[in-house]
Amino acid sequence: MRVHLAYGDHGLSLDLPSERTMVVESIRRKSDPDPERSLRVALREPVAGPPLRQLARRGQRVAISVCDITRPQPRQQMLEAILEELDGVVRAQDITILIATGTHRSNTEEELDTMLGAEVRRACRAVNHVAGDRSSLVSLDAVGDVPVALNREWVEADLRITTGFVEPHFFAGFSGGPKLVAPGLAGLDTTLELHNARRIGNPRATWGVCQGNPVHDAIRAIAVSTGVDYALDVLLNDEKEITRAFGGSVLEMHAAAVAAAREDAMRPVPGYYDVVVTTNSGYPLDQNLYQTVKGMSAAAEIVRPGGTIVCAAECREGLPENSAYGRILRARDTTAELLEMIEASPVTMPDQWQVQIQGRVQARARVLLKADGLDPAAIASAHLEPILDIQSTLDWLLREEPEARIAVLPQGPQTIAFVAR
Repeated sequence: MRVHLAYGDHGLSLDLPSERTMVVESIRRKSDPDPERSLRVALREPVAGPPLRQLARRGQRVAISVCDITRPQPRQQMLEAILEELDGVVRAQDITILIATGTHRSNTEEELDTMLGAEVRRACRAVNHVAGDRSSLVSLDAVGDVPVALNREWVEADLRITTGFVEPHFFAGFSGGPKLVAPGLAGLDTTLELHNARRIGNPRATWGVCQGNPVHDAIRAIAVSTGVDYALDVLLNDEKEITRAFGGSVLEMHAAAVAAAREDAMRPVPGYYDVVVTTNSGYPLDQNLYQTVKGMSAAAEIVRPGGTIVCAAECREGLPENSAYGRILRARDTTAELLEMIEASPVTMPDQWQVQIQGRVQARARVLLKADGLDPAAIASAHLEPILDIQSTLDWLLREEPEARIAVLPQGPQTIAFVAR
């Protein structure tokens, strides 16, 4: 059996024994034959609430939240549909596109050109959200135990629109919808509270769970209390093409998109596997090791305790370098010690949630990593086992354990397997 793995821009191929291998993939949806029409319909026939154009008024300042470069959102298509819908009511120069970076780095001008397209870039301002820049934030009333500060341009806009795509998320349940407000446009203190060790360590802070998930519950509450006027989300296939579009009031729209994404992406398997091969969905999600924890976490859902995860992620940007994630990884000699440190600390450090989940994965299984963007020493310093060739590694593992049962997640965290009970 030959399996193609998402890796970087071009992927990798792997030969495996068909009699012992299960390939787990999302339902294969064809791309929408007319995505522009579907986006227009989502803006004009919302799941709930009024159509977008009914919300628009002359003279309004409009803020539109979009995903950053680490996500394969079809931003240009979505933004062009929104601008077309607002044309004649709102002036393009009154529209600000906010890059919902969360705590990630700002996107470069070249990246913004690629993400948004030349026409959108000429027409509208594009601003990177910077979570640590207090001067760019507005402090609002706390929501529960979460202090809330959001991007000033978002808070002060007259019409606020989120755009994103919906897929399973490793501790927030599903992406899209309210996540484009917080943590996407939130201040650092807000994000740290949303990602503290207690929330991340809760068993319901996991793939596919929104209700009763302490992370997603807080995210939804922030979006509602601070105000989203319209939300537009899409579902994507393996080629990162639009398959369906949803629009309307943020919570109702997101719930409808989540139901569709769950049907496509959450796949039952009959039991746990000795070896699970995973990826991080290829570029752009596999551009660094920080993001690659998602692919490892997806594999951990179906690997047996003491089993082996083999992960292929290009990591062209490294850890990334000089990141808080890398500094935390170097703070202790083992992931078990890192978990102990994080869970005992009264203070939440930036990026500790990624280390916490990595440690939890490695408490369950051995993790081997192929990453051409990292040298073996850097991989070892991240407490992972470096491999140079995924085929020879799998061949060796199967010689060591001839009866091993294998599962493959070719698209990594785009497909979430779970053991049917």
